[in-house]
Amino acid sequence: MNTRITELFGIQYPIIQGGMQWLATAEFAAAVSNAGGLGIINATRFQDKEGLAEEIRKTKTLTDKPFAVNISMLPHKDYKDNTDNYFAAAFEAGVPIIETSGRNPAEYVQACHDHGIKIMHKVPAVRYAKTVERAGVDAVTIVGFECAGHPGMDDVSTMALIPKAVEELKLPVISGGGIADSRGFMAALALGAEGVVMGTRFVATKECPIHENFKQRLIETEENGTMLVQKSLRNANRVSKNETSARTLEMENRGAGIDELLTVISGKIQRACYEDGNVEGCLFPIGECSGIIHDVKTVQEVFDEIVNGSEKILSRMQSILK
Repeated sequence: MNTRITELFGIQYPIIQGGMQWLATAEFAAAVSNAGGLGIINATRFQDKEGLAEEIRKTKTLTDKPFAVNISMLPHKDYKDNTDNYFAAAFEAGVPIIETSGRNPAEYVQACHDHGIKIMHKVPAVRYAKTVERAGVDAVTIVGFECAGHPGMDDVSTMALIPKAVEELKLPVISGGGIADSRGFMAALALGAEGVVMGTRFVATKECPIHENFKQRLIETEENGTMLVQKSLRNANRVSKNETSARTLEMENRGAGIDELLTVISGKIQRACYEDGNVEGCLFPIGECSGIIHDVKTVQEVFDEIVNGSEKILSRMQSILK
């Protein structure tokens, strides 16, 4: 496959792993990169510069393909801001690509380019994409209402966002939200995207380092089995419907503040549950594409389905357009 994203990042297929916070380990990222996509390790798994630098070095021993580091610049009340340390670790350990999100990365763009690093930024709206284009990033990811995690506050779908982004931006656009197989992949390319980012589909893979209970919950979840929480914080978060998400929404509806909400939404709680398998005990970000994920595959099998399925879809479209 050949798009501006494959050329920019030096990858075989324009398929990017989501940031996935606690799950984005060196081993997992390497599996995605080795399959031909762009694997990502998540900086927020570490609370110091040295930990991230070591993870970068570890990833390099597991793959000789390009990979990225995700640096989320969203505010975290229960963690200190390590953004400067994360960038320093990435510069010193040497990564080809950095993905940012949360706030405008303008102050870091030139430093990335000075170190020979490509930078892509993730946003939920075209107006934000235009801002980071002016800041000089190399690519932008637009995530729609369907996506797991943080879809923004506008409630606009991927189908509406991507064509508008392609119309208004010169940057290569990566599409996220609702994409889990060859059908969504080809739809995104048809809308004008140069690549896709997938998170939920990659959770349901054998290499994903989450407890099997969460993988089973995901494949049992229908398209209406997710909900939005944290809108009261202006930090909307799409998660699985479970006891914790229901409790979170109830707390928000009665006006709970951030300190009270942290007793249930804290990332520290989530990280512990991901390890011990308590699927009701934390917020579990998954997207609406859960309704079309029915099994746990290997990462390679996910790629094989997208590649082979895309060829079949293209053949079908050609027969329709004759």
